[in-house]
Amino acid sequence: MAAITTTLVVGATGATGKHVVLQLLQRKQHVKAVVRSKQRLLDSLDEVAPNASTEFSSSLEIQEASLLDLSDDDLMELTSQCDATVSCLGHNISIQGMFGHPRRLVTDATKRLYNAIEANQSKEAEPKKAKFILIGTVAVPNPNGEDDKRTFGERFVQFLLRYMLPPHRDNETAAAYIQGKTDNPNLEWTVVRPTELTDGSASKYEMFSKPIDSLFGGDRSVTRANVAQSMVDMLLTKSLWDEWKFKMPTVYDDLN
Repeated sequence: MAAITTTLVVGATGATGKHVVLQLLQRKQHVKAVVRSKQRLLDSLDEVAPNASTEFSSSLEIQEASLLDLSDDDLMELTSQCDATVSCLGHNISIQGMFGHPRRLVTDATKRLYNAIEANQSKEAEPKKAKFILIGTVAVPNPNGEDDKRTFGERFVQFLLRYMLPPHRDNETAAAYIQGKTDNPNLEWTVVRPTELTDGSASKYEMFSKPIDSLFGGDRSVTRANVAQSMVDMLLTKSLWDEWKFKMPTVYDDLN
């Protein structure tokens, strides 16, 4: 059995975030969550697994707040006892969500959380090691250039997404920020890039170092539960974490 850890999950009421919270709890881990509505999170957990909010209440700590409204001191307190942070933040699929404020939700949250963790570590004689997982999409290119070159049509679509859809640009900026963070031996990260997301239960999944399908889709997709499972597996399995830390793996349902 994996050692008991505490993971901070932001974006916990989202379609993927709720699965991350639930799967961590099911694997006997402690979870902190920052959400605007505590009841919404409890209801979403019960939708996936009946009575989960009651069964795992002792291992779940919920803070009602808008993450970006918290002060730097609040964020330091929030992350101080955590072994890992998982960001499943994203923009709502609506006009307001895509074009309203905050346009840099993912980037600003990533920077502030990362800085809070480092600030805590700077106060410790022997800094506690921490992990950080950021969710992106397969449309977000790896800033280090290791992805295979997309076709002209795909690169044109990425250009349009970057300059016409703020959420995509936000995801790219957040990935670029964290990809440059390799100088702290006590804070390791990975950016998980799922392909087309679907609903469904957790099963088998595959991870690759770069996209293996077309930007325009195809026969590959991944359930949100499997994306959550890939992140929880990495957090709790040292060999998996060592394989994917400081990388941007893509995730797909296993077709076999």
